[in-house]
Amino acid sequence: MAQVVEEWYKQMPVITRSYLTAAVLTTVGCSLEIISPYNLYLNPRLVVKQYQIWRLITNFLYFRKMDLDFLFHMFFLARYCKLLEENSFRGRTADFFYMLLFGATVLTSIVLVGGMIPYVSESFAKIIFLSNSLTFMMVYVWSKRNPYIHMSFLGLFTFTAAYLPWVLLGFSVLVGASAWADLLGMVAGHVYYFLEDVYPRMTGRRPLKTPSFIKSLFADEPVVVARPAQVRFAAPPIDEIRQ
Repeated sequence: MAQVVEEWYKQMPVITRSYLTAAVLTTVGCSLEIISPYNLYLNPRLVVKQYQIWRLITNFLYFRKMDLDFLFHMFFLARYCKLLEENSFRGRTADFFYMLLFGATVLTSIVLVGGMIPYVSESFAKIIFLSNSLTFMMVYVWSKRNPYIHMSFLGLFTFTAAYLPWVLLGFSVLVGASAWADLLGMVAGHVYYFLEDVYPRMTGRRPLKTPSFIKSLFADEPVVVARPAQVRFAAPPIDEIRQ
């Protein structure tokens, strides 16, 4: 059993494996009181005035209590993050990392701006960890890029992947989790999907092109598509015909 888990872990792509490892270690460390969540949560005042920059990252790594909700989000992270990195972003590790960076930036900006709007500022002030939202963003992006895949929810009913975020949102409400985190993830995911997939088809411009300095951090191997030998897809050269 241990060997199977080890093999499964090693076969994960690098970004998925790194994020899952950091999330599990951080959450377990907090549960064992090795790490204090008070040193991890998003606090703009501490970030700006005391230069606690790490809070912009650590708030995406802590998944609260190790309960059923935690297990579900770890499953979502391991499954849909892996599916995105291995399929939509195959051979484009830098682009996938940039998607997560963009999503984290959008989520942080929403919380900061929302905290300054009257009547809703109290609701946004309660959102101090955005790990669930970032995970939900990946689920949303995957569902938009694979809308026709048939799925089953706990064997109770079937639906297509396009409705997966809404099904999971309903489940979160049923188990008593906050719907705000999932909704923020859907907003961030839709912003990314529109700017990366829809807007370029409309205008021919791609606003979310990955910066070159991020690409330099990852050595992506080119995706090679093999084809059978002795199979021609175009007319042979004239010289070859004469021979």
